[in-house]
Amino acid sequence: MDYKDYYAVLGVPRTASQAEIKKAFRKLARQHHPDTKPGDAAADRRFKEINEANAVLSDPDKRSLYDRLGADWEAYARAGATAGAGA
Repeated sequence: MDYKDYYAVLGVPRTASQAEIKKAFRKLARQHHPDTKPGDAAADRRFKEINEANAVLSDPDKRSLYDRLGADWEAYARAGATAGAGA
């Protein structure tokens, strides 16, 4: 999996507030929603990428891991969740 800069995907700086992230997400989601561009595979991929970025940056815990660990944040989160699940 390639590293995605979720801040760049949403077009916000790393210092963006939750309100700025939400505003950017909503604007981009409206622009690239599959219903507005039926049959456009590129728009569909972009919409999914926007949703993924929002899912990470809008959750304070995920955002913190992402900010600290960069590309490895998700693997770290999965490993921690897996190790803690059996305990």
